[in-house]
Amino acid sequence: MSANPDTPGGDPITQFSAVSKDYAKFRPRYPRALFEWIRSIVDRHELAWDCATGSGQAAVGLADDFAHVEATDANLEQLRHATPHARITYRQALATRSGLADATVDVVTVAQALHWLPFDDFYEEARRVLRPDGALIAWGYHLPGVGVPSIDQAMTHFHDVVVGPYWRPERQLVVNKLRTVSFPFREIEAPTFEIRYPMTLTTFGDFLRTQSATERYRQVVGSDPVPAFESSVLQDWGGRDTTREVVFPMFVRAGQP
Repeated sequence: MSANPDTPGGDPITQFSAVSKDYAKFRPRYPRALFEWIRSIVDRHELAWDCATGSGQAAVGLADDFAHVEATDANLEQLRHATPHARITYRQALATRSGLADATVDVVTVAQALHWLPFDDFYEEARRVLRPDGALIAWGYHLPGVGVPSIDQAMTHFHDVVVGPYWRPERQLVVNKLRTVSFPFREIEAPTFEIRYPMTLTTFGDFLRTQSATERYRQVVGSDPVPAFESSVLQDWGGRDTTREVVFPMFVRAGQP
């Protein structure tokens, strides 16, 4: 069965509402080295805008290096599960209408979300709020791995075949590491980053359920595809409660106005 934007969960603003609580619990945190690098490319560290913040994974990282973080998302349900922090203000706002003043923001960040945004209008808003020496940084990750061929092959099969038809077209931009996305900024070369996250098989299965294609599969087909994946890798994983380090290779695009 093929999926399309008219199937349940097709709206990119609301598609994560059903899994917002799990998204907050099971999505991996970004590495400290990423935020140290972001800090290094701008001279001021007063205000960061984390656009499409979701449940705040990136905002919390930014808060260690910036005096204040404005963390916005169009999805109010996601914001309800965001991680509280004294230096973060969470609020509902569209990427194209941030509500921030002109030329006040030192960095604009978009974590695992640029592919959902209306590029040209968002870029215009980012240029409006950024200081002249500010920077826009967008990043994401795609297929994780654990270094065990049978498990990594099963992960690829799950993403590409089992829930493959249920990815929205925008997902291809992630597969292409945002290199096919227009990016009208003076590009800054970024180092290589990766997320290393210890997970049991149970926790990894919960992570898979936070993915948009998995949720669309569940809504359209009426069943959960994750248990079959878990069964297929159970022995090689070492049991449901065995912890393995899951590696998420990252990609970054950064630039200045």
